[in-house]
Amino acid sequence: MNSSIEILTGPHIKRTRSVEQIMRNVVGSLLPICVFFVVQYGVSALLSIVVVTLSCLATEKFFVRLGGQSGDLNDWSATITGLLLALTLPPGFPLWMGAVSGTVAIALGKAIFGGIGHNLFNPALVGRAFVQAAFPVAIATYTPSFLPGRFTDFIPSSLALPLMAPADTVAWLHSMSYDALAGATPLAKWKFEGTLAGVSELATSLGTHMAVGPSPLLIVACSAYLAVRGFLDWRIPAAVLGSAACVAFALYGWDPHRFPDPFFVLFSGGLVLGAIYMATDMATSPVTPRGMWIYGALIGVLTVAIRYAGGLPEGVMYAILIGNAMTPLIERITQPQAFGTSKKKEKK
Repeated sequence: MNSSIEILTGPHIKRTRSVEQIMRNVVGSLLPICVFFVVQYGVSALLSIVVVTLSCLATEKFFVRLGGQSGDLNDWSATITGLLLALTLPPGFPLWMGAVSGTVAIALGKAIFGGIGHNLFNPALVGRAFVQAAFPVAIATYTPSFLPGRFTDFIPSSLALPLMAPADTVAWLHSMSYDALAGATPLAKWKFEGTLAGVSELATSLGTHMAVGPSPLLIVACSAYLAVRGFLDWRIPAAVLGSAACVAFALYGWDPHRFPDPFFVLFSGGLVLGAIYMATDMATSPVTPRGMWIYGALIGVLTVAIRYAGGLPEGVMYAILIGNAMTPLIERITQPQAFGTSKKKEKK
């Protein structure tokens, strides 16, 4: 039997991938993380995810009908924004504030630039940055995870009315025989109290009543699905986490009594979630291979610098937003050389 080989010029497209298909897979990978977040904090976390996501969808629908942006609810991008934004907020964050954050995320982070694919900054982080500035006390108020009764009782602050002082969460914690300081995040405890969380508390978030976010190991496991399917480029997360670990290792080796170890830097706060699901946003990150490494390294270094030298315990949000702003410049200086052209530009 005769066989022949057909040789064609590039590009060689192996499969057709639509935006909707990519976004659906990202949403699917986020669902286990959201489920575990609800297991940690109960009905308050569940309602927060629902309210924030619905506010994103409603705002997206409004601007699409208004003709102010491209896209539609069927592309799942607004759903991803809502889920990611909800995961960055405290579980007891007042629901009306959560709705405001979702509205701002789509309106200022996406619609104002023209819709999906045109935004300069990650929309979820735009919404998070807005409420960080507008509601600094509420955004820093965490409650312990795995509290008994979390599936039957709301965290009091969740149901606060708009522009009204929320219920006293500290008194509520005392009534449940918990020290109010247990509600501080691992980063806040280290920065303001000098207390380092244990390895098991940070890596798995199991068996502890510490106030922690989504499990880093679960985030890595869910992202592995996206990487295997080819929906996630590993370069950016590797650059973010690798550069942060290198800087943390150098500083820890220089003064271990002043600076935390690299494991704490990687697995505390939202660095893993930000590196994998936010820094890799296709519309706001470089597409060139060298650009991805530079972009990711910039975010990792800035995150550690802001955590150590800034007034806030967390820095990954601002680091990614700065990286988003630098993306056009990074892509410009890392464009590959066209075949057959000279690297040297002619001098006029």
